[in-house]
Order: sequence, then C-alpha cells, then structure tokens
Amino acid sequence: MSAPRLDSLSVGDVVAEREFSLTRDSLVRYAGASGDFNPIHYRDDVAASVGLPGVLAHGMLTMGFAVQPVVDWAGDPARVVDYQVKFTRPVVVDPETGALVTVVAKVGALTETTARIDLTVTFDGSTVLGKAQVVVELA
Repeated sequence: MSAPRLDSLSVGDVVAEREFSLTRDSLVRYAGASGDFNPIHYRDDVAASVGLPGVLAHGMLTMGFAVQPVVDWAGDPARVVDYQVKFTRPVVVDPETGALVTVVAKVGALTETTARIDLTVTFDGSTVLGKAQVVVELA
C-alpha cells in the first residue's frame, strides 16, 4: 500500500477516527496473549480491594489499539518510527456494558520526511492517553 503524501497534509488535518469497544472477554483474551494476569484486569473484588473504581483495561492494550488507526492510514507498520504516550486515566470496563474508547488522529507537525500524528484518546468524556504522539516516516 502506498504511503500518504506529505505534500497533501496540513497541520490540523484529521487522518483517522475510530471507536474501540472493550468487553471483559477482550481483557481476558489480552491477558492470555500478553501474559499479564494481574487480577485488577478481570476481578471486581480485587480491583475494589486496591481502591480502583472497577476492572481496568490493560494500559498496553489501550496504547496498542490507539495507534492502529494511524498504522492503517500509513499503510505499513514499518512507517511508524516513534510512538509515545502518557497514561492519564484508566479505562474502566463495566461487566455488562464494557467500555467504548474513541481515537482521533490529527496531524500535529510536519517535517521534510515525517508527519507527527497527535492522538486524542477518550473514554467516558475524559482523555485516557496524554501527549500521545506517533511519528510516521512518509518520504
């Protein structure tokens, strides 16, 4: 797949938007794939015992799916040369309704060869990943 053209981009352009639905089942599957079986990710009683508002999605799961719309837009995962986030709030996954996380990817800066894509990742009206930035090589 061909890369987006740098000369067609402007700072502020939205390049991707997506919603991700999480369920308790998705957390258990991720735990199995990642090896992270911390019970705060699947047991309400354990989450409550450590003062959490409920079962939390894995931070790395959130970080992983948040970058996917940019990877799809770029056309090749190898074009992502840097990705950084700051975890700001947890994603609480309700046992019945789950959680819906929204990702908006917007051009934050351009160089001669790269685009910095700024991600806005929200859950329940709050940002869950701060300073989420993806650098994509497009030249």
